[in-house]
Amino acid sequence: MFIPVEATPPSFKGFTLILPAIAVGNVAQLAVDLIVSTLSMKRVGYMHTDCLVPMVGPNPYATSAEDAGELHTTAEVYRDAEKKLAVLQIRSPLIQSRSRKFRKLLVSWIKASEFSRTVVLSSSHAYQRDDQQLKGTPLRYLVTPAMRTASGPALAELGWVEMERLSPYPGLVEAEPRLSIPGGGVTKGLFTDGCQEELCLAVVLVFCSEGDNVPDAFTLVNHLNEWLLLVDNDKRGAQKWKVPGSWRLLFGSSHPPSIF
Repeated sequence: MFIPVEATPPSFKGFTLILPAIAVGNVAQLAVDLIVSTLSMKRVGYMHTDCLVPMVGPNPYATSAEDAGELHTTAEVYRDAEKKLAVLQIRSPLIQSRSRKFRKLLVSWIKASEFSRTVVLSSSHAYQRDDQQLKGTPLRYLVTPAMRTASGPALAELGWVEMERLSPYPGLVEAEPRLSIPGGGVTKGLFTDGCQEELCLAVVLVFCSEGDNVPDAFTLVNHLNEWLLLVDNDKRGAQKWKVPGSWRLLFGSSHPPSIF
């Protein structure tokens, strides 16, 4: 359930929604951090649900001592009215037994809010790629039939590579190819739900491995920017993303000098 922070609920009609799937390397969540921080998006509400592990912490996008003490929770919604953009940031793992319930909650909210399109950012295990996926870019996309009608030509013009359907039994040509996103969390389920519910939904993902996934987050968000044009390029053609202050503790604090 979406809970607005102000008395008057915000309107999302005609907005683009971006949300992360909790997947390998937390790449999508890091990419969403870059979007919210760079665009200085305003928090307009949060998702109240028992499907995510509860957590609370200080403001991850604090720019001053005054707002550093704000409490932030598991799943929060940010909005940029000028760009007609909304972002749902999810900061804790999904409780596995409630995955289907969470997907139903998201789909219901997306339909009720009348978003014009939804983009799910995700990642998948690099070591489980098929031979054909080892060539070229590590980036892939998926679109529902409704999104293909609306944005298919634009994505084709960008030269993006669609996620391959693979045989569940490698080497058996007669086996029917299936969609597989190992390490992608709810990505496949959410995409399937989007197809069934006729949502205008796209998945943009990157193959990666666990570790320092900050470079993967920049790769993913730069790729997304080719399509949605969230930020302008600088004179060298590179995008300027603002890293949130919370990333200083991404791998914990440094070692204490006293141990030496």
